[in-house]
Amino acid sequence: NTPSVFAVYVTMLNLRYMKANGGVEAMKKKAQERSEMIYNEIDENPLFEGYANKEDRSSMNATFTLTDESYKEKFDKLWKEANINGIKGHRSVGGYRASMYNALPIESVEALVNVMKKLRS
Repeated sequence: NTPSVFAVYVTMLNLRYMKANGGVEAMKKKAQERSEMIYNEIDENPLFEGYANKEDRSSMNATFTLTDESYKEKFDKLWKEANINGIKGHRSVGGYRASMYNALPIESVEALVNVMKKLRS
């Protein structure tokens, strides 16, 4: 079978990006920073609750839900106004999922955390 040329090309670009930005250890550190930022807000903000147990949390995909569904419309409006997309959760589980893969800048996580804080205020 012939592998997908596009997938191989994108993998090459990602590996080059990682190498140019400090390699695996740097990517791991950045992943920890991003995940700590979002999970701290989920844990401190009474309007949100994480799906995964703390010891099972992913550093790449933070899944969470609102503790009060009456805030859903307002929260959805806020994150859309902040030009955030792709955070809707799985169709069978609902809630939200923030994907924080290697190329995602920390500013993107900051934007979501700011929206979560704004909902609380």
